[in-house]
Amino acid sequence: MELTGVEMNGDRELEEVDGESSSPMRLSANRFDSIRYPGAVRKKAYIFDGEGNFYNKEWDLLEGRGKEFCWFHVELPKGNQKLSQSAQYLIDVLCPPLKLQDILSLVSNGPFCGHVDGALVFRVNSPGPASSKFTFRIAARVTQNSVITVSLGRVPRLGFQPTNESLLSEIPAVETPSYRRGEPKERDGIVIQEHVLDFLLTMNHSEEADNPVPLSISNLVVHIIDTHVDQLQDVVTNLEIELDAVELELDKGGFALKKQMLDDRKFPKMHLDLQRLLQVIANGEQVFPRVKEKCAAKDWFASEDINSLEELVGRLRRLKENVGFIANRVTAIQAGLDSWQAEQINRKLYYLSFLSIIFLPLSIITGVFGMNVGGVPWTGQNKPELKDGFRNVILICLAMLLLLLLCFLFPAAYSRIVAWRRRQSIRRSWSVNRRSFLRRTLPISERSERGGYLRL
Repeated sequence: MELTGVEMNGDRELEEVDGESSSPMRLSANRFDSIRYPGAVRKKAYIFDGEGNFYNKEWDLLEGRGKEFCWFHVELPKGNQKLSQSAQYLIDVLCPPLKLQDILSLVSNGPFCGHVDGALVFRVNSPGPASSKFTFRIAARVTQNSVITVSLGRVPRLGFQPTNESLLSEIPAVETPSYRRGEPKERDGIVIQEHVLDFLLTMNHSEEADNPVPLSISNLVVHIIDTHVDQLQDVVTNLEIELDAVELELDKGGFALKKQMLDDRKFPKMHLDLQRLLQVIANGEQVFPRVKEKCAAKDWFASEDINSLEELVGRLRRLKENVGFIANRVTAIQAGLDSWQAEQINRKLYYLSFLSIIFLPLSIITGVFGMNVGGVPWTGQNKPELKDGFRNVILICLAMLLLLLLCFLFPAAYSRIVAWRRRQSIRRSWSVNRRSFLRRTLPISERSERGGYLRL
């Protein structure tokens, strides 16, 4: 049974109007809340009898009795709402009977595992935009006879549904393009189109109908954590498939595809998503072992489910390694694209260098023969008997060229001089050490005769 926030607010307003116990200010506030927080919250409630049967339940947040236990689940909208708006959603849905401290512990950010008001509360809430498909938030409040869970968006295979009977009571004959109405039928039966049969086969069986019905609270807690890990596994698998497809496209593609991927910044964005996913897995790796330790102290938590939690923690660790491998692949592909872009830039620079090599001699020739040496200083053109101005200009150009060559050759010459002096100092030190070694190897009588000090 699903109730939305609009219906709840509407029922509250009707009750207040009928009882005439509310003031106009409170009535306007409820209307404001119903407008500001629309009914985007989905709710599910189940009751289990402990013998393998379950039934849909009304949203009353009551705990089970005896072997019975209840499960209440809230799906927050996966949009761009703020954390305060999500808290307001939960306050509208869970209060009463939950206290404000319980509700805030379910919706707060960051990993957490502890006891709040006598109940075990744990959450794995990853920071980031709520609309991102790599943002996962799941929290649970566990008692001996009830579980309340909150998730961001829909978690696949989390709920329970009964196994429905087949929608096709009779074997159909599929209508093909070659089938005509005037032709006789090969066999009796209904005739449906092929796309209708595909739709029926898709809708005939729900994915939640395959979930085993929990027999205890511990089975339910393991099921909730298992579906969370399965959701992360599905995301990692889709990333691997997408990355394989991208690698094949890069092998077959050319300049346009690589340029488009560089412009779209596909792999840096994928690397950022992988870092968010790694953070989610790290939070789960931090929280779920603590959940296992705290549940092991409960007498109503089965030992088999403790082993199941240990296996789920191992799955998270292996999943973390797989995400690390995918991140390394993404980094390698991005490095390949960067090297390809650098190669393209170097090729363009090579073409520019080739053009400069062609036009440099031409510019030198045109510069030399285009000189107007008349009136140039230090050429002596005011005296008719001195006609060597062109020669003087060429000599000045040669002098400038030699100066530039010396400037370029000076670092190389300086490095050679420094290396020569280093070799000389090493040889000098080696000769001194060799003499001291010979002194130490001489007999004591010869050393006493020669006297002097030994080099340390």
